[in-house]
Amino acid sequence: MRPNKVRECWERGGAAVSAWLSIGNSYSAEMIGWSGVDCVTVDLQHGMTDVQTMIGMLQAISATPATPFVRVPDCDPALLMKALDAGAYGVICPMINDAVQAREFVAATRYPPHGDRSFGPSRGLLYGGPDYFEHADRTIVRLAMIETVAGLEAVEEIVSVDGLDGIFIGPNDLGLTLGKGTAGDPTDATVLAAIARCRDAAQGQKKHIGMFCPSGAVAARWSAQGFDFVVPNSDANHLKAATAAEVRAAREGRLP
Repeated sequence: MRPNKVRECWERGGAAVSAWLSIGNSYSAEMIGWSGVDCVTVDLQHGMTDVQTMIGMLQAISATPATPFVRVPDCDPALLMKALDAGAYGVICPMINDAVQAREFVAATRYPPHGDRSFGPSRGLLYGGPDYFEHADRTIVRLAMIETVAGLEAVEEIVSVDGLDGIFIGPNDLGLTLGKGTAGDPTDATVLAAIARCRDAAQGQKKHIGMFCPSGAVAARWSAQGFDFVVPNSDANHLKAATAAEVRAAREGRLP
């Protein structure tokens, strides 16, 4: 089976860097896949895409060195199965609030006897290889998002769930639910303490810990603090910022 570059990165003791796609387009997905990232995450929760577009994006990512991931909208077994059957090698599930939900998430991504995923990997066989069934459960990465007070209070139980590879912090929702507003680069002491609790819980169970970050510099800072799956913002935000910078440069020195 084709290896998972994120797992390879972890085995070397490194922090995996993921791109984040909010724009539903296969051309931009392919281009980002050649940027040097370890994986590319297609965002089905807040991104401007749907399942059919996701399939084309996963096909495009497959033509690059990057490993394809998907952030699903919720813990829907049917949609999780669709993403995996389409060739996703990693799934990120939002709003996991307790160990029961974490176990349901894991079960939906594993074949019997360890889970209840139905067999029919379709594109998974094309991308992963003919031995997909034998190795899929060990190859696929499963990350549960911690972004609510309930999830934070249950984080120690969540990270202890068998088959869950780790947790991924959504700092904006976590800041909102803690009453501190959005916090892409958290500075509030309460939010920072919550993030530290998540990191310590994950590392205590030898699980992985990830974070969505507003920039590469911030991602590097969190990596230095033990985070081993970092996202340096999204394609849409990078495009907006780069375009705005070029517009400002074009207008510099222009006569009024």
